[in-house]
Amino acid sequence: MIKRALISVYKKDKIYELASFLNSMGTQIISTGGTYKYLKEKGIPVVEVSEITGFDEILDGRVKTLHPKIHGGILAIRDNIEHMETIKEKGIEPIDMVVVNLYPFFEKVKDDISFEEKVEFIDIGGPTMIRAAAKNFEDVLVLTDVSDYDDVINQLKEKGDVDIKTRRKLAGKVFNLTSAYDSAVANFLLEDDYPEYLSISYKKEMDLRYGENPHQSAAYYVSTTEKGSMKDFEKLNGKELSYNNIKDMDVAWKVVNEFDEICCCAVKHNTPCGVAIGDSAADAYKKAFECDSVSIFGGIVAFNRRVDADTAKELVKIFLEIVIAPDFDEDALKILCEKKNLRVIKCSVKPCQKFEVCSVDGGILVQDTDKVLIDNIECVTQIKPDEKYYEDMIFGMKVVKYVKSNAIVVVKDKMAVGIAGGQVNRIWAAKQALERGKGASVLASDAFFPFSDVVEEASKYGIKVIIQPGGSINDNLSIKACDDKGIAMVFTKIRHFKH
Repeated sequence: MIKRALISVYKKDKIYELASFLNSMGTQIISTGGTYKYLKEKGIPVVEVSEITGFDEILDGRVKTLHPKIHGGILAIRDNIEHMETIKEKGIEPIDMVVVNLYPFFEKVKDDISFEEKVEFIDIGGPTMIRAAAKNFEDVLVLTDVSDYDDVINQLKEKGDVDIKTRRKLAGKVFNLTSAYDSAVANFLLEDDYPEYLSISYKKEMDLRYGENPHQSAAYYVSTTEKGSMKDFEKLNGKELSYNNIKDMDVAWKVVNEFDEICCCAVKHNTPCGVAIGDSAADAYKKAFECDSVSIFGGIVAFNRRVDADTAKELVKIFLEIVIAPDFDEDALKILCEKKNLRVIKCSVKPCQKFEVCSVDGGILVQDTDKVLIDNIECVTQIKPDEKYYEDMIFGMKVVKYVKSNAIVVVKDKMAVGIAGGQVNRIWAAKQALERGKGASVLASDAFFPFSDVVEEASKYGIKVIIQPGGSINDNLSIKACDDKGIAMVFTKIRHFKH
């Protein structure tokens, strides 16, 4: 039986329906400030908290419910004789239900408002009340999520009470919420890249059908406080996104956003299989397709420009899982949506991830994202690279960042015609990339060469320029091999391992 309920909500969704039901049960409703006014205007009998505490709100509403007559009523264990005698002696009545949602700090911390204004959206009374109610969940029902209102109402209608399993679940949701809320506040105030305790605040966006494989369960969570391209996109067509879809979209979108020029990137199994610069979106796609016309089948294709009808006509010629771009012309969208399963994703937010997190058994690794492409280009061979190859050199390094180590990308006319990575030695990757990219002039590597074998292999395929970080104790072997083979080689001083 819910004799007394305290309701204090920032968001008023469905609160009238819940309060109306409680009132029909004869429940006394206690409320604060804005909620009190809202319910009163709706004709719901309601008692203001200050009438219970005998103490007016103070400090611009910062102190309303922080009072023994509220928290004593919430925390008293009903089966504890001493507790009940104490609150009776102090004139405190039990509170059987607490309905609270918190100040919208998650939303406001992202707004363009001052630091001081953001601080004012840190809720104190709300978390204190719901944590108290959650601790005493056997006696006090606590609601923080509007999606739980209907279940509680139905149970109260049918049984006059709410079962212990539901009470415990609702209490668990409180601590799940407050831990994420506190994490968001902590990160806002600390501004420490690597604090003593890593607390991250994410909210479930969707359950996924499965993870990387059908026997693995999965869900997708998004940051409560940070913007992000894989959070703020819009699906315009197609099936639900899968675990692998989201991972692949992330890579494809990051690649195309490395470039100011019109770029298209095709991704398969989380690795670029075709990347190209073009005069138009359609031209960039045709060139990316030519890079690897086999692997692109069933892949993800990303653009850093609006997709027009000409591009869409090319895209629908083969089976693709996803097309992602900043926007789509109306005619292009009609063409793409004719394929009902093709996921069409509109994404206007550029990649802005500050840190990357990788889980290991019993821990997580955290690092800042790989944002620096090149430290300083230094030619280390007697032969200098022809200026006409410079753009292909930079193009290759931008692509190689997103290929699994050991990574080799060979480039011809701003097309990644040969991409290979994920091998346990560099020469295997080099052989694969060179074989696929016959006729290319530039070879880019994510890391240094421990031996001269990559140079020797590259010379067989007519490579004119090699760009790599340098830094091996055997750099001289590669430099000498380049001089002997007539290949120019430059060092960038920046390694791009991607494990």
